[in-house]
Amino acid sequence: MSDWERSSTARVTAPARPRKLAKVPFVELADGRLQGVVSSGSDIGRVYVSSVAAGTYAFACSTNNNRPCGGARGSFCNHIRALINEAVLQYGAGRVSRYLRVETADGEPSAPSITAGMSDTRPPQGDTKAAAPVFSRFLRHLAYLELTPTTSPLPEMQWFPTTRAVA
Repeated sequence: MSDWERSSTARVTAPARPRKLAKVPFVELADGRLQGVVSSGSDIGRVYVSSVAAGTYAFACSTNNNRPCGGARGSFCNHIRALINEAVLQYGAGRVSRYLRVETADGEPSAPSITAGMSDTRPPQGDTKAAAPVFSRFLRHLAYLELTPTTSPLPEMQWFPTTRAVA
């Protein structure tokens, strides 16, 4: 067993490039999907929960009140495109491409080639059942931003990974 497997902490992969969180405040590769929360371009009080399934590229996009996105009718909407772009910034194009199992036309994947590779297959409309847990995780992450800064330990945060290198 290696040192990191015996450790109570996990390594955190640094973002591939810095992201601006105003448009896509939450993005994750989890549960067999690229999923996250995308801000509305027209209403500051509205957000969309968007996702794309790995392998099938089934997509879903709905508001935080479970109203379907008007732009996600038969093809990726702008929210899903923004989610893919931010995932590439956060995780790198190679990792996103491998996770979603996208074959890109050119050798080096990029956000546009990943989107095109999935769009070429005519992805099916997915269900929005994943929206509630994704939005709930996003809200839980936001709650930590409201905590008063302190150096004392927070019991609920003890499971968080550390960026400290494990020897």
